[in-house]
Amino acid sequence: MRFDVITIFPDMFRVLSQFSIVQRALAKGIVEINPVDLRDYSLDKHRKVDDYPYGGGAGMLLKPEPLFGAIEAIQAEGTPDQVIFLTPGGVPYSQQLAQELSGCKHIVLVCGHYEGFDQRAVDGLATMELSIGDYVLTGGEIPAMVVVDSVTRLLPGALGNEESALEESFSGGKLEHPQYTRPAVFRGLEVPQVLLSGNHAEITRWRERMALERTNQWRPELLSGTNCIED
Repeated sequence: MRFDVITIFPDMFRVLSQFSIVQRALAKGIVEINPVDLRDYSLDKHRKVDDYPYGGGAGMLLKPEPLFGAIEAIQAEGTPDQVIFLTPGGVPYSQQLAQELSGCKHIVLVCGHYEGFDQRAVDGLATMELSIGDYVLTGGEIPAMVVVDSVTRLLPGALGNEESALEESFSGGKLEHPQYTRPAVFRGLEVPQVLLSGNHAEITRWRERMALERTNQWRPELLSGTNCIED
């Protein structure tokens, strides 16, 4: 999969190539991350990409010319599956959406800044506006990293154990069950005996029940309107 990330801070994305699962996916050729400097497409001799909004108001907006220039240069090499503008007003990001995006071959992520984008760029270029949460960040770079990381780990071969992605929180519409490792007793706190029993059927039932209980406690809206816990 190819990610093109349009940003005014391309150096921020070096960190993705240096650590953990994304680093390994890059090394294996599973994913390609291409930061694109929006300033390279400025029509201003000072590489300016923002200006004051018409009608007044605080802050600055990203201008349409560099946004169109950057995305059209990418499109000249082939049509992306998605051109995603990262903005607080976009659709909420979710594990389900990450799974849908993992089926793409080429995604363009456009990082917002200041007070956002000139709407003409959004209307003319975006296939989706996306938000990672109901809060405001300085720019879209961190949300872009969230999308790259969450989608990359779903790609075949990215994880050492493919089952890990299937068992994680939200993958089955609920939070993940509690996990324990050695030692069996730590400071008087014991691992649940069922996990030591070797009875895989009982372990599976326990994990399902605990996942439901945890989801009911912390994220009941994930249970499709029901707060019932099965015995």
